[in-house]
Amino acid sequence: MVSETNHDRRQFLKTGGAVAAALVTGAGATLPAAARTLPELPSNPVTPKAMPTRNLGQTGYRVGVFSLGGQAALERANNEEVSVAIINRALDLGVNYLDTSSIYGGPPRWSEQYLGKVMKTRRSEAFLATKTKERTRDDSMRMIEESLKLLQTDYVDLWQLHDIGTMTDVNEVFAKGGAMEALIEMHDQKVVRNLGITGHYRPDALTECIHRYPFDTILMALNAADPHQFSFRDQLLPLAVEKQMGIIGMKIPARGRILSTWTPPPIEEQKHSWEGMVLAPRSGTITMREALYYTLSHPVSTVIIGCDSVAQLEENVALARAYTPLSNSQMAALEAKTEPVASQSLFFRHYDRA
Repeated sequence: MVSETNHDRRQFLKTGGAVAAALVTGAGATLPAAARTLPELPSNPVTPKAMPTRNLGQTGYRVGVFSLGGQAALERANNEEVSVAIINRALDLGVNYLDTSSIYGGPPRWSEQYLGKVMKTRRSEAFLATKTKERTRDDSMRMIEESLKLLQTDYVDLWQLHDIGTMTDVNEVFAKGGAMEALIEMHDQKVVRNLGITGHYRPDALTECIHRYPFDTILMALNAADPHQFSFRDQLLPLAVEKQMGIIGMKIPARGRILSTWTPPPIEEQKHSWEGMVLAPRSGTITMREALYYTLSHPVSTVIIGCDSVAQLEENVALARAYTPLSNSQMAALEAKTEPVASQSLFFRHYDRA
């Protein structure tokens, strides 16, 4: 990892060109921004044999249909041994897309830390995506600077606006001095390869973002309960397909709440574990296989799922390897099956965002 002086860090926040040069060649570099070239796209040689692959929109990348999310074990404090084992095993099994964010794991950013331990030696094997939850240019520049340090790399393949849920979010990031200025600068300076948006709350705000800027990718919540409340499948997915975006599905098992194998914690425990989350009084109604295959039967590029253990990861990769598309009638049956647990399976659409 390239070292930087305090002066370089201050310059990072002032001009994109300064950070680009510093990240490529070290402090005091004078390499013109136009001379920067990003490495070739990552390549995990195991992926084509491990699972089906799809185009990640127009990025030029072929991504495995199962990708590793940066939550679950990867966001837990002091969980390096488990997390690094999961990441390494994922790459060994052919996973070639890794997702994280500057907010996963709280202020220490554990998720980026653990990924950095692996990226230090295996960067060329995975398409690496992170996010900024900040809404201003300067705060987002600070986020990407720290992301690069923690991930132990001098570039990321995808930098995304995190959790765009309301028109307030949209207007803030697109305002003068907003986060979009940081994204565009870092893209132009070849510190990030592609730009994306993410969201799970409402389709309208994400739709507006797509109309305002030609993002390369969208990370959207899309599980088998989706049609029942504020559907992304009906309102957002067709637009993303029309724009030929890379489409990444998330919230597939809904933190387990959609799965018949999930045992809900006592209600009192749920009330105190995550303030504002919709209570889940019962187990879900479908299997992990059904949950995964439902989303993959839509025109998505890949899905990201966080894992708690290597065994869970291996189970998910095995399901991805054996994937075959569901018929329309099979998908409709799963949608009907999830209706009784729709609210708990779509908990992320019920926060008070006022």
